[in-house]
Amino acid sequence: MSLNPNHEFLNEMLQQLQVHLEEAYYTQCSPQWRELDYIPSYNKFYLICEGEGWLKIGDEEYRPVPGQLVHMPAHVLQSYSAVSDRPYSKYWCHFTATMGEMDLFQWLEIPPILDISPDCMDSLMKLFRELVELYQNRSYLARIREKAILLEIIALFLSQSDTHLKFVPGRLGEIERLKQIEAFIESNLSEALTLEQLAKHVHLHPNYLVRYFNKHFAVSPLKYLNRKRMQKAKSLLGTTDLAIKEIAELVGFPDTNHFAKAFRKEASCSPTEYRLRAERS
Repeated sequence: MSLNPNHEFLNEMLQQLQVHLEEAYYTQCSPQWRELDYIPSYNKFYLICEGEGWLKIGDEEYRPVPGQLVHMPAHVLQSYSAVSDRPYSKYWCHFTATMGEMDLFQWLEIPPILDISPDCMDSLMKLFRELVELYQNRSYLARIREKAILLEIIALFLSQSDTHLKFVPGRLGEIERLKQIEAFIESNLSEALTLEQLAKHVHLHPNYLVRYFNKHFAVSPLKYLNRKRMQKAKSLLGTTDLAIKEIAELVGFPDTNHFAKAFRKEASCSPTEYRLRAERS
């Protein structure tokens, strides 16, 4: 299935994206560079600068060349080896990128090797150089900055892959269920939905639905529902002249005072203050 970047559930899950750098280096590989048939628990990026070599990801074999960025995904059988006396010189990093309990790349089917344009290559090498320097710096500020740089590299990789991005075929059933949940919630924001009603609609036991939401969104179903209500309220406050009472009812709050308290908790301001800010901007 082709990836629709506007899928609301995907945007919601990406809000929970957590990245962690395991290690990062620039390496001149030796002719003995080799490991066969292993399954890492982390993702890998190789930015090939010089030389030649061989990789195997799943059942597919590759020979990346200088100017290419390689992604070797977590939880997939893989191998690598030097093939001559001109082994790779490369920037590389090991990292995790998780949304809830799952790896980002367990959702997305992405070409493992990308050709990088010369202009983009300069920017990418600069990012990798900084990532290597930050990894070797043990200060707490470096831990924060390295996450930002790693996210930039992942974003660049995804943007370069954009026309080829697809959902992993094995996730299609789960994607359809998430789309059902998204559509049902969006069409019933004004209703007093219960956990039992939501679970019945998607044919899941309420207890399992709670685990399902925690797995994918890191929140309970009812907290997710409230988040969607507040998002809709913000949109209506910023784009319509509807009265606060009308907006409250449209997002499932017949009591305006209750709505105002819930909105302030989410947005750190009252609905009226939010509307004034939106008008000024």
